[in-house]
Amino acid sequence: MLQSILIGTDWLADHLDTPNLRVVDIRGHVIPASEPLPHYYNHHADYLVSHIPGAVFVDWVHAITDPADPRHAKIAQPDRFAAAMGAAGIDDSTHVIVYDDAKGMFAARLWWALNYYGHSQVAVLNGGWEKWTAEQRPVSAEIPNFSAGDFTVRRRADIYRNADQIAAQLGSTQQPSKIQQPGKTQQLIDVRSVDEYEGRTSRAPRKGHIPTAVNLPRTDLTQEDATMPPPHVLRERFKAVGVDDDSKDVVFYCNGGVSASYGLLAYHAAGFTGGSVYDGSWKDWGNDLSKPIHSLKA
Repeated sequence: MLQSILIGTDWLADHLDTPNLRVVDIRGHVIPASEPLPHYYNHHADYLVSHIPGAVFVDWVHAITDPADPRHAKIAQPDRFAAAMGAAGIDDSTHVIVYDDAKGMFAARLWWALNYYGHSQVAVLNGGWEKWTAEQRPVSAEIPNFSAGDFTVRRRADIYRNADQIAAQLGSTQQPSKIQQPGKTQQLIDVRSVDEYEGRTSRAPRKGHIPTAVNLPRTDLTQEDATMPPPHVLRERFKAVGVDDDSKDVVFYCNGGVSASYGLLAYHAAGFTGGSVYDGSWKDWGNDLSKPIHSLKA
């Protein structure tokens, strides 16, 4: 049923009552690193006030993260993730549409996570809650009651990267990653802010970026109305950082993996194939003293 990774508000409004369609509300926000902890928040309270009719809430801060991760950034382990999806009424045959109020950032994280765990029938609502409400479309405070779903995990290693796999492609003494596609050179894309990339600010003790990475801030892949730019604009922005075809093994990273997921979503929306997310991202790399960094800070 879902023919695209981005779904328009018109389409969703016409299909809200479609059997086996699950709309997921994953609203939330992140505060600056300079502020006291915690930095991550869900918007469950807002969901209780109003949401897209029939939408179920998924907590991006707790439900789909790994509580054992000291930096609270990595994706939940399979059993935990499957339980969260099951509780949301998602099973192996469910078609999922995700929305947030952060220009697609958290929705993209669930899009990536579902794909990573083998569920490809998922799309992001283009423009999210911002566009839906700006168009004065229907909202509801009614909490849907779904039967628990039986979600089967089928891990896809090709869209996931960890620090050791990335380091192996930087010329370390480790064995080359078996995940990398033969004949393709690794291209790291850092979607954090320019200040973070250049080493002026950081959410980790060390400042800078992974060597060889190019900077394409996530904000350059969004529009004022919270929608994603059209494919030809996305391709121009990727071309500006040296990616204009599928010849490279493109890996996205950010601070924890959330914005990186949006980068991969934009990459696919532009018409490219392949690509992966470095789960844990700079919070993982920047805290590991054994990993090299590069900084442009004067």
